[in-house]
Amino acid sequence: MELATKFVNKKLLTPTFVSLWIIMFLVEFVKGALIVAILPVYMGDVLQLSAFAIGLSFSCQYIGDNLFRSPAGWLIERIGFRLTMTIGLCITLGAVFIITVMKTMGFIVLGCALLGIGTAPLWPCVLMGITAVTEENKNFGTAMGVIQISSLGGTGLGPVIINFLVSVSYTVVFWVLLSCMGLVVLVSLFLPRHAGNRNTGTGTETVADTSATAALWQGGAARIWQNIKETHRHIRTHLKVSPLLYPALFLQSFAVGLLTPVITLFVRSELGLSPEAFSLMLISGGGVTVLGLIPVGKLVDRYGTRRFLNAGFALAAVSVGLFAFIRPLPVVWTLVMLIGVSYALILPTWDTMISHLLPEGEKGTVWGLFLTIQGTGMIVGPIASGKMWDALGAPAPFVASSISMALLFFLHLYLSRKQPASAGVSTR
Repeated sequence: MELATKFVNKKLLTPTFVSLWIIMFLVEFVKGALIVAILPVYMGDVLQLSAFAIGLSFSCQYIGDNLFRSPAGWLIERIGFRLTMTIGLCITLGAVFIITVMKTMGFIVLGCALLGIGTAPLWPCVLMGITAVTEENKNFGTAMGVIQISSLGGTGLGPVIINFLVSVSYTVVFWVLLSCMGLVVLVSLFLPRHAGNRNTGTGTETVADTSATAALWQGGAARIWQNIKETHRHIRTHLKVSPLLYPALFLQSFAVGLLTPVITLFVRSELGLSPEAFSLMLISGGGVTVLGLIPVGKLVDRYGTRRFLNAGFALAAVSVGLFAFIRPLPVVWTLVMLIGVSYALILPTWDTMISHLLPEGEKGTVWGLFLTIQGTGMIVGPIASGKMWDALGAPAPFVASSISMALLFFLHLYLSRKQPASAGVSTR
């Protein structure tokens, strides 16, 4: 957080925001450690489970995370910000415990599914919290830059640190992960009851009337179903966005999902880089992204989202496309740096643009809906990527990712022309 304090207005660093930063970092640390460093080796080498079991476990985690984001956003509006986050984190803690103590395929798959379900409320809650704490100062972009640092930092550091501990014992590894999850559950108890505030933007007042929240549970399933229908009517009436936003949401993550399963294989087989050189390349590209997040966020708050997204999508389309065919290493390194710059432009800016499209009321539900559509790209992308690699050759997934970014560029050109500027924030 020290990096953030040098570049971010201290008004942003409220107890709520700091708590969200800690929760995001530690949860992504645990997920990154499990998915990248632990489960593939632990399930295969230690538990002697099949490749099918490993693949099924990973799929259940991604599907659980994606399917439950919309319900999580809906729950935020009904039972409150703190309770939704705490319930999700408790489920995640239980999932890590199941993976720790159970050794059979069924329980490991169950643990991974619960891991996805438990982490599903994370992004809807964080985005709702950021919306609340930045309402007064109009600095959502800066806040997203800081939060993205915690997310990327946790995801990157988790596997690195845990790989050092694996050589000691898996018992130590799992106790570290359980301790991290116990800490985030404790931190979540200090979050405000509701994320929103009609007056001050500090998150200290409730958006929804407490009596209305309690009434949700009166009347059983019939009342809940009625509430869901009312939510649907409200969103259909008040959510005024172009239909082209929905394919744009999908493409934004689909472009990344195409590269996720093949980037390591491509670098090793096509570029001939050693594991050490590949790790250095990832650190360099990721470092460029992380260093750019807060400055870009601050510029977005000042000048609007349009020019940064246009530049980010165009740069990503060109650099990823060239990466598929360029072989001289100095040029490859340059392209990696440019890809890092493009994602520094996109990551804090995209969610800032989306935040300006949310209707009054049901913001949590709409965030969950958008995140579910976006997450679908991360499910479909890896499947399509493998098929492209086998049928069309190694460059195919990169070309498809480049085309997806180019489509996003043109979709955003249209959307940014049609979308009026929000109060206090320009989309120019």
